[in-house]
Amino acid sequence: MSTLRFKALETLPFKDFRKDNSVEIPAKLSELFCKNVFSEETMREYLTKEAFGSIMDAIKKGTKIQRHIADQVAVAMKDWAMSKGATHYTHWFQPLTGTTAEKHDSFFTPIEGGRAIERFSGSMLIQQEPDASSFPNGGIRNTFEARGYTAWDPTSPAFIMGTTLCIPSIFISYTGETLDYKAPLLRALNAVDEAATNVMQYFDKNVTKVTPTLGWEQEYFLVDSALYQSRPDLVLTGKTLLGHSPAKGQQLDDHYFGSIPTRVMNFMKELEIECMKLGIPATTRHNEVAPNQFELAPMFEEVNVAVDHNSLLMDIMARVAHKHHFHILFHEKPFAGVNGSGKHNNWSLATDTGENLLSPGKNPKKNLQFLTFFVNAIKAVHEYADLLRASIASASNDHRLGANEAPPAIISVFIGSQLFSVLEELEKVTSGKLSPEEKTELKLNVVGKIPEILLDNTDRNRTSPFAFTGNKFEIRAVGSSANCAESMTVMNTIAAKQLNDFKKEVDSLIEGGLKKDEAIFNVLREYIKQSKSIMFEGDGYSDDWAKEAEKRGLNNLKTTPEALKQEMDKKFLDLYEEMGIFNHREVEARNEIKLEKYSTVIDIEARVLSDIARNHIIPSALNYQNRLIENVKGLKEIFGDKDFKPLAKEQMSLITDISENVSKIKLGVEALLKAREVAKDVSDSQKQAEEYCNKVKPLFDPIRDASDALEMMVDDELWPMTKYREMLFTK
Repeated sequence: MSTLRFKALETLPFKDFRKDNSVEIPAKLSELFCKNVFSEETMREYLTKEAFGSIMDAIKKGTKIQRHIADQVAVAMKDWAMSKGATHYTHWFQPLTGTTAEKHDSFFTPIEGGRAIERFSGSMLIQQEPDASSFPNGGIRNTFEARGYTAWDPTSPAFIMGTTLCIPSIFISYTGETLDYKAPLLRALNAVDEAATNVMQYFDKNVTKVTPTLGWEQEYFLVDSALYQSRPDLVLTGKTLLGHSPAKGQQLDDHYFGSIPTRVMNFMKELEIECMKLGIPATTRHNEVAPNQFELAPMFEEVNVAVDHNSLLMDIMARVAHKHHFHILFHEKPFAGVNGSGKHNNWSLATDTGENLLSPGKNPKKNLQFLTFFVNAIKAVHEYADLLRASIASASNDHRLGANEAPPAIISVFIGSQLFSVLEELEKVTSGKLSPEEKTELKLNVVGKIPEILLDNTDRNRTSPFAFTGNKFEIRAVGSSANCAESMTVMNTIAAKQLNDFKKEVDSLIEGGLKKDEAIFNVLREYIKQSKSIMFEGDGYSDDWAKEAEKRGLNNLKTTPEALKQEMDKKFLDLYEEMGIFNHREVEARNEIKLEKYSTVIDIEARVLSDIARNHIIPSALNYQNRLIENVKGLKEIFGDKDFKPLAKEQMSLITDISENVSKIKLGVEALLKAREVAKDVSDSQKQAEEYCNKVKPLFDPIRDASDALEMMVDDELWPMTKYREMLFTK
């Protein structure tokens, strides 16, 4: 293994650090936009008027597509795809593995007389039947029951990858339970659309649809492929498990927003070309804080399409990186001592009349509308903070939360001091009917001045997991490797539930004799009082905040097992069932899948760490120790028993230190493997995950410490970890 790793390093021409792999881009990227997408414009060209209208109704109104229409769409889609060179089609879906999945079938169909044709029917478009036996299911179905179904999602456009027509789809079991991220997300989006549209009738009866929007920010690391292949821990776990930090990391903050290295720029250019062709509206690229860390961000889109685009992007990034001799790292914390990577989810609500409901208007009426959705979003997070925390829980994200720029595990809401003052004024609203003077004061001097307040309120609290940033809420705690659908399913579900409750309370007050605005102000006042505990404007990293949060009754769920335990609370199970998102069985299955994944990830890391420590570090250290021993023997022969000792003092000290650290590694590995076996024997998923978290993970540190100590001593020709780490952070 060691020889293979060094051969990988030898492939790097360090003098010129890879040849320039330049990329030519067109003068206008916009000319490439949606080139490989069965977009609305393409559908107008290929579909009949009837079929086009049916598809648009399905997208905008959720109406069902008739079978004869599906046949028309399938033929048009096949003709378009074949004109682009496609030979196969697949139902592209997002199983609970965290990656995308696809089974390719050919358009080719043999017919009588030794002839063949290309065929694609409505039934093929609507449904496919992949083998579901090896996908995570959480006990919903038996292993021998292999049947599963994918079903076309017409609200997300089909696209071409290579020579394959990809049809975005949901994935369900034979018995109807969801086995993917998309199906529950679509249910949540439908729920919040209905709830928000009902509330909008207080303000604008012309609104018939509310669409949740998402703008994600994808952070990632790029590592040269040869350097990547030289590290078994990076290859097998996505992160470096050991190795002391280089002398220069991110201390000087000279990478953030710095000039983009040439190799990386070439990668980004080709990536953007591919994004444009697939309709991903990538607009922003820049260096992030850590060396070799970067970010890509698109324009915001409808949530379902945005989630599909992010999953598709991660696939494209890996492919394009390979062409440029890079490997891309989405792990939330691939390197100790430098910033990790997140995927901030910027969430808002937009109406079919063109309004952003989290953006204030030019008059008090529009600002009351803004406050209604703004306060309800805060109230939703207050009521279901632990569910939101569970949605971003993973073994890899545990390393990132609360470290460097990432928010802590305590869910709080940041809105800025000036907006906080507005809410404090609203909290003073008189219960019941408002006096004419109070109405004027509220509408003109409180509500009416919100746009002016937001104009100057440019603060951003980087330590807040849920921050208002002017016209949207930013969920900053989502990890870079996560599927956005999970946090978006939770956010839209809890928003829908909260807006439903709000509507009932306001209607009840109106029926009791209050005018509409008075009823809204009264309900918002109570929500502000009830939600104040989750609003926090200070430093989320401070020990004082952890103490204060505990006083406020906010949970500090630092680990994935702690967070996922909360997910099974009856309150959350009932919420999902009431909103039609999951039944109890589906929630339990998904919870078990996430716990098993957590345990498996830690188990793999434990095995890899043990293997590297025993099979790479110790042999290299002993080789170096033997050279030191030979050196001491030589000094003794030359200078004699008496005079050699002061000359060999440093060598003797190193020999002792090596022996002590080798012993620590051996004992540490034995303890780790024993704890791992005990944890594996626990049958209950929650208890097993807790065992890995509380008993196995802490045993990593002694092995790491001893290994790092040896690394500082061992000649890097024998074990070039230090040199490797510094090259990782080289442009």
